[in-house]
Amino acid sequence: MTTPSDLLRAKLNLETAQLGWSELERHFARGDVIKVAAGVDLIDAALHMAENDAATVQEWLADGRIACAELADAEDWHARQPMFWAVVVAPWVLVQEALKKLDS
Repeated sequence: MTTPSDLLRAKLNLETAQLGWSELERHFARGDVIKVAAGVDLIDAALHMAENDAATVQEWLADGRIACAELADAEDWHARQPMFWAVVVAPWVLVQEALKKLDS
């Protein structure tokens, strides 16, 4: 049986896209960027935020699994120009650096 959470998870997955820093910079300037730590499932983080799961979001903020992007992050991203996986959970844009492909 498909639950509302399953449907929301599928919707968020379909709305996830790869973006460069130049496309995220304006969202950062508005204070809307939430960075998701490596190893954390971006869709799980987005789902908890979309479902207003305050207890989990607070726990993840406290232990650093998610965090508001700061000026130091923006300076680093500007210098390196990484690619990100991103998904919008209005008003937030959740981002996670995309893993670099290894040269074969």
